[in-house]
Amino acid sequence: MGNFCLNLKLLFSKLSPVLLFTTLGFLVMGYHPGLEDDGVYLTAVKADLNPALFPYNSEFFKVQLQATVFDGWMAHFVQWTGIPLAWAELFWQFASLFLILWACERIAGQIFAERRAQWAAVAMVAAMFTLPVAGTALNIADQHLHPRNLATALILIAIARILEGRRWHAAPVLVLALLLHPIMAALGMSFCLFLILALVQEAPFRLRTMQDSVAGAVPLGWIFSPASPSWREAVNTRGYYFLYNWAWYEWLGALAPLFLFWLLSRVAQKYGENRLARFALAVFAYGVFQQIVAMVILAPSTLERLAPLQPMRYLQLIYIFMALAAGGVMGRFLLKTIVWRWAVYLLVFNGSMFLVQWELIDDGAHLELPGVISSNPWLQAFAWIRQNTPTDAYFAVDPQYLSAPREDFHNFRALAERSQLSDADKDAAVVTQVPSLSPAWHMQQVAQAGWPHFQLADFERLKAQFGVDWVMVTYPQPTGLACPWHNEALTVCRIP
Repeated sequence: MGNFCLNLKLLFSKLSPVLLFTTLGFLVMGYHPGLEDDGVYLTAVKADLNPALFPYNSEFFKVQLQATVFDGWMAHFVQWTGIPLAWAELFWQFASLFLILWACERIAGQIFAERRAQWAAVAMVAAMFTLPVAGTALNIADQHLHPRNLATALILIAIARILEGRRWHAAPVLVLALLLHPIMAALGMSFCLFLILALVQEAPFRLRTMQDSVAGAVPLGWIFSPASPSWREAVNTRGYYFLYNWAWYEWLGALAPLFLFWLLSRVAQKYGENRLARFALAVFAYGVFQQIVAMVILAPSTLERLAPLQPMRYLQLIYIFMALAAGGVMGRFLLKTIVWRWAVYLLVFNGSMFLVQWELIDDGAHLELPGVISSNPWLQAFAWIRQNTPTDAYFAVDPQYLSAPREDFHNFRALAERSQLSDADKDAAVVTQVPSLSPAWHMQQVAQAGWPHFQLADFERLKAQFGVDWVMVTYPQPTGLACPWHNEALTVCRIP
């Protein structure tokens, strides 16, 4: 019993700094369930838990999730534990951030000898969770539970095991990541292969070309079939898909880290830092290879169907390693063990990222925790709909609502828990991944064109064409609608 308590104490002493930085990172990045991509994932989990939800248009979130076990696994976790979904999502969001930082601490331990450098590396990654990744529309981590967060944690754990000389331990971890997020896992596998080569080969030039790139790792039968006009319409809403249309500063954000890792490899090699040099070499070689793959995939029109795979997402790992390396170098040469320097370091990086996130979410809480009543009028409307309308209610909402003032990209389906005609933003992103949905999406978008000027007759037309029987519109509403609820911005109405 005494040995068990001693081991438990030692384990806590090792993990408590990671827990501290996880808490700090979580508080800095914020928490926003139902935001952006969570409109697909959270909706799917809720549909698994209650099949009576979403009797209409459910294909806009169900079909895409056939490639992941995330929603089914999350639903089973809620059923097995009895933990309410809102708290289960919060738990796994925090756990995924913890695992990311724990893995980063293991990686830093292999490339930096000093503990101060290792913890400075972890602290930098924690502060940079919401760092935008060049022009990819990604952050290092998402502000809600996303399978990408969990897959990222697993990929980093696999990388740590390879650096620790236990490369076969990485295989099952990467398979689990593949089940959660196939594309990110394919990129992680690609990096692991480059890392293994960097660790075992003497000459950098023997880092041979990988045949299992992201393009080959995701076999999709529709890639070379002709693209329909409605699918192209959806794809054109995703400007970040088109690499050759990126602004100069987005190209800089993609290419500069590769140069920095090449430079780090040379400098580390010069000063005898062999592990750091080889790691930096692996990052550089992986980045160059994936950049070439992306430029090939995104250049010819014959491969336009591959654009939604977003091969530039390889940069997410690069940016994590960039934050980790930058923090480690600062910890070694600048922070050392001087307390006031550490205080300034943490304050500057965490404070600046916190202020950015505080400004981005205009009218919502920085931490949208379970049970907390929101002052955001959109979230208030979603809550009223969830609690007071029939489960089979079918809503029409402004197709551009996600970009409306004060809405902040909170998803109607995920938070109101009701069926909805397709929107012009998030459903368009789903269509790019699932081209078979493009005709239905296009038809619904055409039917909702001119929404800001809709009157009773237009809503009656939507009801006759699609069967929608409820609408959420701005307040005051057009005449003729029966509206049982409103706040200062929105009203919820029946269509007669």
